[in-house]
Amino acid sequence: MVAIGLSAGGVARVRFALSCLWEVMAGVRVLRDPGRHAIHLPWANRVRPRLAGAGLLDPDAGLLRQLVPPAPSYLPDFLTPPPAGLTPDLDQELAVLRATSPETVRAQLDLCPGPRPAAVAALYADPDAGLRRLAEEIGTYWRLAVARDWPRIRAVLDAEVFHRARRLAEDGAAGLLNDLHERVRWEGDALLISQRHCAAPDVPDGSGLVLVPSVFVWPSVLSIAAGDVPQLAYPARGVGGLWECPAEAPDALGAVLGRGRARLLTALDAPRSTTELARRTGLSPAGVSQHLTALRAAGLVVTHRQGRSLLSSRTAVAEALLGASA
Repeated sequence: MVAIGLSAGGVARVRFALSCLWEVMAGVRVLRDPGRHAIHLPWANRVRPRLAGAGLLDPDAGLLRQLVPPAPSYLPDFLTPPPAGLTPDLDQELAVLRATSPETVRAQLDLCPGPRPAAVAALYADPDAGLRRLAEEIGTYWRLAVARDWPRIRAVLDAEVFHRARRLAEDGAAGLLNDLHERVRWEGDALLISQRHCAAPDVPDGSGLVLVPSVFVWPSVLSIAAGDVPQLAYPARGVGGLWECPAEAPDALGAVLGRGRARLLTALDAPRSTTELARRTGLSPAGVSQHLTALRAAGLVVTHRQGRSLLSSRTAVAEALLGASA
């Protein structure tokens, strides 16, 4: 059990943020030990040949792979700088990564146990050059392993933030923090994490805690141990269905609403953008938009803004309709 000091003043400054780099680092851990992350096996099996062909999985040459050890070993904190907000941008995060001071890089590499592989030793000797190489590898990794699936991943993350915002409004900070993960709870002035390797410094009143929902962190939680801004990455809701094909709409519902609108309602098992709905249903974005307008007018769908995205979700009436026709 790990206890992180989190007073009421710190809780008042808790915020959510999304991070491309958290998904990269957690994703590399999935690939290193896919048996611990069975939900992501369809993704891992699909992207592994691409990454291997690019040399990113080479245990002797890949800097990214060498820096990200299997769980539960220490992950250098400079790899996941504090995310800025709810509109993640890989290029911006890589710029922050490349700007990490040599002193920080060396200090955190000193925390890694065991001998340093050649690529990590080169990073230690020349952090500026090593960080440039690392940023290039991350960019390649993103293009080969994440970019194609980013819209569906982003939809899950946006839905998670929307859900947690409602939970905070309804149940307050205690309800929010005690519902993040089965291993996390807030008692008194401490955030308790039932995990040996999730140590982090106490959260000062002035900085607050950054909560980072992630798909690839599943099934555990991860925290920053040596960074300046406390962070806790935890699994987003909806990860279990991330790689599944959308369910078929009930025939009876299709007969009433039309096949396209029935497929949309079935795909809205979580709040989703028009782009994600088009990808999941095979409809054109224009067709999705037209159907959503009709479904909103019928009281079956509501739409809200999340950052720059518009997310649609089913209403209680739609849930009852789907249940009755199943």
